[in-house]
Amino acid sequence: MTTIKQNFFCAVLFLITVYGCKKNVDTKADVAEEIATAKPPPPPPPVHGVCDYDINEAAIIGAGWTKTFEDLFSTNLNSWNIWNGGAFNNELQLYQGSNLSVTNGNLVIAARQETVSGPTTPFDPTPKTFNYTSGRIESKANFSASASSPNVRMMARIKLPSGYGMWPAFWSYGDPWPTQGEIDILEARGQEDFKYQTNYFYGRTANRNLVRGAEGFITTDVSLQTCYHVYEMIWSQNELRFYFDGVQVKTNSGSYVPSLFGKTERITLNLAVGGLFFSNFNPALIQTGTMYVDWVKVFTTGG
Repeated sequence: MTTIKQNFFCAVLFLITVYGCKKNVDTKADVAEEIATAKPPPPPPPVHGVCDYDINEAAIIGAGWTKTFEDLFSTNLNSWNIWNGGAFNNELQLYQGSNLSVTNGNLVIAARQETVSGPTTPFDPTPKTFNYTSGRIESKANFSASASSPNVRMMARIKLPSGYGMWPAFWSYGDPWPTQGEIDILEARGQEDFKYQTNYFYGRTANRNLVRGAEGFITTDVSLQTCYHVYEMIWSQNELRFYFDGVQVKTNSGSYVPSLFGKTERITLNLAVGGLFFSNFNPALIQTGTMYVDWVKVFTTGG
């Protein structure tokens, strides 16, 4: 009896050990499989926007900011250089002055479908045929976050264009690109009226960007095309902070952000047609649109 009992208990212990281990292995495998096949976390909720939002300039100045640049687009474009020629990024438009106007207190940039001939770029006079025209301006004034003005606050009040293939942008950059950096405060696609993105670039040598994965994708709860919104960026030594209608929506820090400090950039507003900003782009679907800019302002704080 003792031997039978011993054998019985040994057998039971063996089964418990085997099946217990087997269960543990299955559990770990299940967990690993769940991790491997897990769904990505849900996207953040849309950012709340305010149709026809405007800033409280008195509050900004009261907080210690000094206004160093302003264009209300009430008279002319004398504060800006007008781009004449094609551009880069596989864009399809010829930029020309006739697509720009100052109307009812707005800068109006109109993209049009028309066949014209013009310089390949402002830096290459080789004639080229374009099927679209649009407009681009760049500020004559330059701006820099530096020891003398450690914080630069750029903002614009804009109503974006609708239409497949429209690529409106509000940004700053310096030459030779990207050694002075580029900061994209706003880039949008005309077929996405509730979405835009931010970005920045930097490189130590011309035409070689070192920054990767800096894009910020912002989805809003209000259309960007039916009314005006304020797009804003605060550039400091260690951060780029982006705002939409007064709400902070993205921060870039570390990486090459400190390398932008002390660099010199000019503000740019343009409406491109097509280009590398689009995936699986179909030129047959292009619908031209119009971009409206109510004002552009720059504030700084001293050292």
